Amino acid sequence: MLRFETAGESHGECLVATLTGLPSGVPISLERVNRELWRRQQGFGRGGRMKIETDTAHVVSGVRHSKTIGAPIAMIIQNRDWKNWTDSLPVEDFDGSEDKKKKVLRPRPGHADLAGAIKYDFPDARYILERASARETTARVAVGAFCKELLREFGIEVLSHVIQVGTAKMQRPAEWAELQALAARDEVLLGCVDPVAEAQMKEVVDEAYRTGDTVGGIFEVVAHGVPVGLGSHITWDTRLDGKLAQAIVSMQAVKGVEIGFASEGAEYFGSKVQDSIHYNKADREFFRGANRAGGLEGGITNGQDILVRGLLKPISTLRRPLESVDLITRDTEKAAYERSDIAVVPAAGVIGEAMVAIVLAQALLDKFGGDSLRESRRNYDNYLDQVRNY
Repeated sequence: MLRFETAGESHGECLVATLTGLPSGVPISLERVNRELWRRQQGFGRGGRMKIETDTAHVVSGVRHSKTIGAPIAMIIQNRDWKNWTDSLPVEDFDGSEDKKKKVLRPRPGHADLAGAIKYDFPDARYILERASARETTARVAVGAFCKELLREFGIEVLSHVIQVGTAKMQRPAEWAELQALAARDEVLLGCVDPVAEAQMKEVVDEAYRTGDTVGGIFEVVAHGVPVGLGSHITWDTRLDGKLAQAIVSMQAVKGVEIGFASEGAEYFGSKVQDSIHYNKADREFFRGANRAGGLEGGITNGQDILVRGLLKPISTLRRPLESVDLITRDTEKAAYERSDIAVVPAAGVIGEAMVAIVLAQALLDKFGGDSLRESRRNYDNYLDQVRNY
């Protein structure tokens, strides 16, 4: 079973990621892995932390001579900002360390600060925000990059784009070629393939800058080349749409998820929503008139592109803080301010790609198994023959 874990704090020494279950023989390009980490750091509206960190994955196990060996993969991503926090977040206590602590006594509305401090019985929220921070997603993106390497071997690609920032919204669907061109850019504004809509999105972010506010939005992840038959309708926890939804909502600041055109479909009668089914006798294959279902029917992939959208709330840390309460005095105070971003929707899209890639890699290996890439591919090819001869 493919599984992963991450460890590390926002201002700790490093982030750690482990990935277990990739078959042997998967070609790994560290250049592509680090490119994914670079993409996560881009976008208009990012904060000062992105000027400090240059994220790269240091692989310490599981890959030899540019291929996986079937063993657990472990990666370390250094936090360059650690040098400014060594006395504030030491592993071992020392005399005078109490004076070095950077306590967070005024929890931020919308963040994990207060609920986490109460749950874990901390007198301040520092340790909560260190782990709850979206800095953790750097490790997820590294894991997702490895899963993308596996999916690539089966002709599956996962990309994303931004369709809305605040009230500024792209009014047309994106073409796959546009997503590929977007991912290849070396300069990223707001991750939208439509330049007119992107300019409107920038105006919204500019307004947030001027007013000391933050802004959220919606990103869409598209998985291309996914075969029919991943996932299952048999039990609730094997439905692939449920797994994808959980993966996206697990991301920091994501408060909602949509598969296909769910919200739009809820407004219409079924005759306007369901994707009609057709058959090409010459090519001996089924196809659909549209893709409102987002590539999933009954929890099973249907061979169309998978469309998953994440609804991202504005970042909780505001330069003009909201009302809060001091954890010591219980007096009304303004919430704490930690260096933060204004808008992170493009970065969230890249993180969403990673989460979708992880879920699809799990589903692929659940169905086709294999201790080696060659075995998995043989099983996959046999299944495709079965599908073609259905």
